[in-house]
Amino acid sequence: MIENKHIARLKELVSALPEEPGVYQFFDENDKIIYVGKAKRLKRRVASYFNKVHDCGKTNVMVKKIANIKHLVVETEEDALLLENNLIKKHQPRYNILLKDDKSYPWICIKKETYPRVFITRQLVKDGSEYFGPYTSVRMVRTLMDLIRSLYKLRTCNLKLTEDSISQGKFKVCLEYHMGNCKAPCVGKESFEDYRQTIADIKHILKGNIKTVTDFLHDKMRVLASDFKFEEAHLIKEKLDLLEKYKSKSTIVSPTIENIDVYSIIADEDTAYVNFLKLVNGAIIQAHSIEIKKKLNESEEELLLMGIVEIRQKIFSTAKEILIPFPVDLSMQNIGFTVPQRGDKKKLLDYSFRSVKYFRQEKLKQLAKIQPKKHVDRIVEGMKKDFRLQELPVHIECFDNSNIQGTIPVASCVVFRNGKPYKKDYRHFNIKTVVGANDFASMEEIIYRRYKRLLEEEKSLPQLIVIDGGKGQLGAALNALEKLDLRGKIAIVGIAKRLEEIFFPGDPYPLYLDKNSESLKVVQYLRNESHRFAITFHRQKRSKAFIVSELDEVSGIGPKTKQSLIATFKSVENIKKTSLEDLEKCIGKAKALKLWKHFN
Repeated sequence: MIENKHIARLKELVSALPEEPGVYQFFDENDKIIYVGKAKRLKRRVASYFNKVHDCGKTNVMVKKIANIKHLVVETEEDALLLENNLIKKHQPRYNILLKDDKSYPWICIKKETYPRVFITRQLVKDGSEYFGPYTSVRMVRTLMDLIRSLYKLRTCNLKLTEDSISQGKFKVCLEYHMGNCKAPCVGKESFEDYRQTIADIKHILKGNIKTVTDFLHDKMRVLASDFKFEEAHLIKEKLDLLEKYKSKSTIVSPTIENIDVYSIIADEDTAYVNFLKLVNGAIIQAHSIEIKKKLNESEEELLLMGIVEIRQKIFSTAKEILIPFPVDLSMQNIGFTVPQRGDKKKLLDYSFRSVKYFRQEKLKQLAKIQPKKHVDRIVEGMKKDFRLQELPVHIECFDNSNIQGTIPVASCVVFRNGKPYKKDYRHFNIKTVVGANDFASMEEIIYRRYKRLLEEEKSLPQLIVIDGGKGQLGAALNALEKLDLRGKIAIVGIAKRLEEIFFPGDPYPLYLDKNSESLKVVQYLRNESHRFAITFHRQKRSKAFIVSELDEVSGIGPKTKQSLIATFKSVENIKKTSLEDLEKCIGKAKALKLWKHFN
């Protein structure tokens, strides 16, 4: 149990807690909130903090600082989740996850006015106006506004239009009317009913209900055509064409899927990213991603639920079905959670996961550009922790072998510094002491040669060695280090290709890193780079050996002549097919005749 000088009083408080859903708050000695949490059963959840030592060090530190506990009982788990979210936003406790604010994202506002204006804004004002968004793409929101302005001639002025002020003739038409961008409701040239119908159509478009608008316009066009008002009918047809173009640009998933929300999550050690997709009538009409900073090693389920609550509050979602990647222990009134396994809904979830993965990549790229040192520090700190190292792996070297049935055996050494390739220090090796295909002996030779030379030249040694291979190659590398009295002085691991297992010396059980781990990404990059470098060198040697074996058989053909021939004809096969006259132009009559006779 964790030590806490207030433990006796805290246990009394815990014993009085109810077994009901609710929210608990931890306070420190200065009566400041340090943590807010939700629970299905308050007493059981809060008691769990004090009856064991936690795996997460930050949780243990937090428990030591708790001086008081307060709680709020609610009726349902959903209420607890919403209350927790609001309290975290209000108090921003030190040990709670930090939800990144999205105030800068644009919305489309339909202003609460007699003749509503429609415009883009980045501020939400609680005055009864309707907001659609947020849109993560400025281009998307501008495209929507361009479509709306092309379809409908709305007012853009901020005049306080009322039926009384219009009937009293207080206003005059402006330039927008003369340019054809407004129908001048300010002087009664557009009726209140027509303007309201226009706003209703715009709401349908923003909600994704384009079919409602197109059906209305089709009926209107037929009526106009039957009354021989062909010019007006043609204007309606142009609007329909614009709507069809906009609809074709939407991501259509399945017309059978009605209004649903889709959520996916990807998390690393410090941060989680949650993606949201909104589907209406089978089309994705909205996509949004948020970033959540972890504090106490929260589970993916906790983070996903926090993301769902945050996004639903921002977008005012009313969907009755939510697609999620894994089951969650939560029930929400009139809302069903679905974990799809196949079909269109599974494809939707996969699409959402790809979106959140790209969002994470972009965030990391931005961090690497804005704060390169912080980005590097995070990577090497993560590798130090994952690979159980004593010091930061600023300098890493990775080795790989390459041969074909034991012929032309070569090896490569690639060097990473601060998590990035340092190509200046890459090295190729020709295997000298091993005969035949023996990867273990080849690995032992190159490791011995590499570090014997570094020791002789008094150059710095790496903090981590990565061997491309499993237990066998790792054992061979350890033998080489032992000969140099370096075993135990340099950390070394092996990475097997099949399941990406990480092997440690003396440990029979491999480590399986999370597939999203940055440490695994760096090691995979190292392994792939060393493999590429070894294969490239092997191909060069193989090509050179083939050329030498073919042309060396011809007497009088020296290295410079061979170089001229290959430079001109590119390959031995082309040389064999070349006429005597063309050979003479390249290497002269005497040598050309010898070469032509040899091949013919």
